[in-house]
Amino acid sequence: MRIGIDLGGSKTEIAVLDDAGTELLRRRVATPVGDYAATLTLIATLINDAERELKTTGSVGIGTPGAPSPATGLMRNSNSVCLNYQPLLQDLQRTLGREVRLANDADCFALSEATDGAAAGAASVFGVIIGTGVGGGIVINGRLIHGPNAIAGEWGHNPLPWPQDDERPGAACYCGKRGCIETFLSGPGLSRDYAQQHQASVNAQEIVTRSLREAPAEHALIRYEDRLARALASVINVLDPEVIVLGGGLSNMERLYKNIPAQWGKWVFSDTVFTRLVRNTHGDSSGVRGAAQLWT
Repeated sequence: MRIGIDLGGSKTEIAVLDDAGTELLRRRVATPVGDYAATLTLIATLINDAERELKTTGSVGIGTPGAPSPATGLMRNSNSVCLNYQPLLQDLQRTLGREVRLANDADCFALSEATDGAAAGAASVFGVIIGTGVGGGIVINGRLIHGPNAIAGEWGHNPLPWPQDDERPGAACYCGKRGCIETFLSGPGLSRDYAQQHQASVNAQEIVTRSLREAPAEHALIRYEDRLARALASVINVLDPEVIVLGGGLSNMERLYKNIPAQWGKWVFSDTVFTRLVRNTHGDSSGVRGAAQLWT
């Protein structure tokens, strides 16, 4: 039995899978925002309650925003700021009394979709999160790649490639740089682009809805698609994956799966692009399933 926890900023989800990947249990509860100690207690309670209900123990994998530093073991780069600079992995192992595996939430998404999702069977997979933030994960031959610095797949904090003059220097990013891919391709980035062009504050979902009847919203999505095509082309030039899987709220735009491959060829250093761009299979469940599959 494999237990997965998806520790999000507003919700925490637990799922329990058997050896065949069949879901035995799932629950979702509110995350205690800004309270590290309460977060540890919540995770332990969810796991203990699930094991008591199923009358057996299981391996535990945790998907988190951010990841532990290889140098210090302390969490970093988490938008759930109460986790930053905390020994989350060590505290969880002490609290639960067993070994725990922990990975970035985008890594868990990529692993889930590569294992039994939209990219199942592919030798090389790049999993993309485009939502509140922008993240990514790499799976090669079924194995999640972390890298020696624990940042494999973090394409969101590279600069937007082949920038146009009006895209320089780009918006400030929370990482301290300007013009990161995340500042253009996240939901807030799309909203900011629309506001800059049309002096109106509208969230990303509303922009998508308005695009069906309003030219300024459609133009914002055209700019978004051009930027996403460039950003993914730069990934293809480095990794050359068989499949790129999109997740996160903006991945629900069906138009992306036609429009992006139609554009990225002009930026890819090849006369052919056989890489497939696909929508995720497991949706919001990919993160928690991938966390459980850290023990596969």
